[in-house]
Amino acid sequence: MSAKRKLRYGMVGGGQNAFIGAVHRMAANLDGQIELVAGAFSSDAKNSQTTGEQLFLNPNRVYASYAEMAEREAALPADERIDFVSIVTPNFLHAPVATTFLKAGFHVVCDKPMTLNLKEAKALRETVRKTGKVFALTHNYTGYPMVKEARELVRSGKLGKILKIVAEYPQGWLLDKIEADGQKQAAWRADPKKAGASCCLGDIGTHAENLGRYITGLEIDSLCAEFTTFIPGRKLEDDANLLLRYKGGAKGVLHCSQISCGEENNLNIRIYGTLGSLAWQQEHPNELKFIPKGEPAKILRRGNNYVSDVAKKFTRLPFGHPEAFIEAFANIYLEAVAAIRASIDGKRIDKNDFPTVNDGVIGMAFLETAVKSAKSNAKWTRFAKI
Repeated sequence: MSAKRKLRYGMVGGGQNAFIGAVHRMAANLDGQIELVAGAFSSDAKNSQTTGEQLFLNPNRVYASYAEMAEREAALPADERIDFVSIVTPNFLHAPVATTFLKAGFHVVCDKPMTLNLKEAKALRETVRKTGKVFALTHNYTGYPMVKEARELVRSGKLGKILKIVAEYPQGWLLDKIEADGQKQAAWRADPKKAGASCCLGDIGTHAENLGRYITGLEIDSLCAEFTTFIPGRKLEDDANLLLRYKGGAKGVLHCSQISCGEENNLNIRIYGTLGSLAWQQEHPNELKFIPKGEPAKILRRGNNYVSDVAKKFTRLPFGHPEAFIEAFANIYLEAVAAIRASIDGKRIDKNDFPTVNDGVIGMAFLETAVKSAKSNAKWTRFAKI
């Protein structure tokens, strides 16, 4: 079966009033390489059907459950069935849905964090290995061109030896206990049964950890974490502060919060080396600040000829025409699709630039280690075995 066509995909989750599902659909559709043809959009069959109608899908390809979807799609002829599934459910469903579709013969794109816990993550990694299917994890911030430029600066030695990484991710949307009023996005994130052992660090802190590792290539050796639940009655933390020790000697600070009044989505990172430093802010994603040692600060901007070929590859518009969140998300899909096409055509899958199941395992090990440290009264804790 040739992949010289649009790839067909189905979605699990992302029904009415869901945020991230709509983002995935816009990103997947951006470059005209992917077509949504099926879905199990909600555990509520009526919601799923209504969502399918709004997306103009064949009602026979809109399913009441993900299990039914996997079984019936696998039974379709090869030139009709989906090529991959996009999983945009709450955390507790990631592993069972991904496992079901992998075993049914489908490639997977999954939202983060990858699973509910580290044990699930390791089991899912083994399933990916056994099935040989492509598995992409949507740590979407790695898709920004200037994040890739930052990584190239580090790789080229422009920063010298990395000494310190400071990553922050403050938000303010959970300053009030809106989950008690039925706010859907807050309700499942604050529920340990659906979100896992962490709310704030699991939801946004994993992005900060992944961003630092993506840019520098450094792995955490140990950490010291403090979790705080500021809002009375909330079951999981809404603020987390971590000190990090990296393999090789670098140190780090990671702070994430969902009760920081006035903050919107201010993910930012600063990296300091012996020869220079850099800074990037998600709310101003087209710029990267680079300060070579002993020289004035330089503001590098997306789309210009002076950026690396890697940054250029993931840029769609000329300079001065801002690209942002949807485009970064789309870059993850572009790379995942390239790998899926290669797999369909029976070709060797080259190392594409997207987060994999291994990144998911590391992310869950990070969470497990941080939760353990926080529960031990912020003791230094060795990184969990992966």
